[in-house]
Amino acid sequence: MSRRALIIFYIMTVWFVISFVTNLIGPLMPIIIDDFQLSLALAGFLPFSFFLAYGLISIPAGTLVEARGPRTTLLVAFSLNLLGCLAIALYPVYAVVIGGLFVIGLGMAMLQVVINPLTRVTGGEGHFAFFSVMGQLVFGLASYVSPWVFSLLMQHPGAGHERLVWVIFYQAFLVVFVSLIAITALIRIPRVELTEQERSGGLSTYRELIRQRHVQLFFLGIVTYVGTEQTLANWMSQFLSTYHRFSPAREGAHAVGLFWGLMSVGCLLGLVLLKLFDARRVLAGFTVCAIGFVGLALFGPAHLSLLAFPITGFCLSVMYSIIFSMALNSVPRHHGALSGILCTGILGGAIVPLLVGMLGDHFGLKTAMLTVFGTLGFILSVCWWARPLIRNETVAFAELIRFRGGAGGSLDRT
Repeated sequence: MSRRALIIFYIMTVWFVISFVTNLIGPLMPIIIDDFQLSLALAGFLPFSFFLAYGLISIPAGTLVEARGPRTTLLVAFSLNLLGCLAIALYPVYAVVIGGLFVIGLGMAMLQVVINPLTRVTGGEGHFAFFSVMGQLVFGLASYVSPWVFSLLMQHPGAGHERLVWVIFYQAFLVVFVSLIAITALIRIPRVELTEQERSGGLSTYRELIRQRHVQLFFLGIVTYVGTEQTLANWMSQFLSTYHRFSPAREGAHAVGLFWGLMSVGCLLGLVLLKLFDARRVLAGFTVCAIGFVGLALFGPAHLSLLAFPITGFCLSVMYSIIFSMALNSVPRHHGALSGILCTGILGGAIVPLLVGMLGDHFGLKTAMLTVFGTLGFILSVCWWARPLIRNETVAFAELIRFRGGAGGSLDRT
């Protein structure tokens, strides 16, 4: 295997690990609530602690990549992951789990900051889009697999008689992160020269951007998107258990896995639609569908709710990338700093699920999850007020078919 192929395989492995560990939280929620006898508000601190770390570390992680390079950033990230998993594995009580998830979140955020420029340098500028899509597909595969592996563990004959059986995951992750630290220390990591779009920028740059109203609105767009995504992913299993008596270890975990799997499928459809239609129209169509399926999930009968929750993942699939790209295309410069601001918006995954948990204790989980209609409503508003300086390039459907079919000639883009 060539050095380039080895590094690409390493990068895809990192994407798989990021996704697998991150998306274990959703199916775990009902189990941890039962094991620790938690209120919904206290349970909401599980995703809160994890995604709060994303909001806090994204910009500093970019600075670390610039100052010390990818190897140091990767080693620090994996060490944080290892420390968080070690805490949970050795002393699995509620407060330690909260702290452990926060430390793991710090490491995961750092990995996501460094992995994109590393992919660009390793694969080459001309192949960056291809390997980026490959990484997202690997991410989606792990998102789908993680809840299913959780379900298999929880359905093991002895699992029902063991308390905190889920801790075995974090014990296994210790081996994974020790291995990744050793591999990272041994292999030759390419030197990364950050592009203008990847550089974080100085404090004055952030001040200049934050004062701009459309930057503030796009930041809220990322907050509301990630809040919506994580609310559905983390609370659907508990909802299905509470209102329809589905097992969190079986139907609930499978629903979460299918949610992430359909999100990957939706991304593929989104790639085609964005070649045919303006991004704002695509965003509007997917958002309206999401609102409809969330309604069916919350108010439909059991069999429909079990199906509608995963389909919302399909509907959410294009939202993050469209909002992010429109934000970048709405400013003429400082794209790296803007990316850092937008990535900080991932803290929406901390705020909204916690808010739902708090409201759920007072009004019931079904009423609390109406919050999602508010976040989706804000995302729908993006389609009206967004005015990107550069619009996505589109082609006529017939031209796209000819291109896919191998017809020669260039495409006239509108």
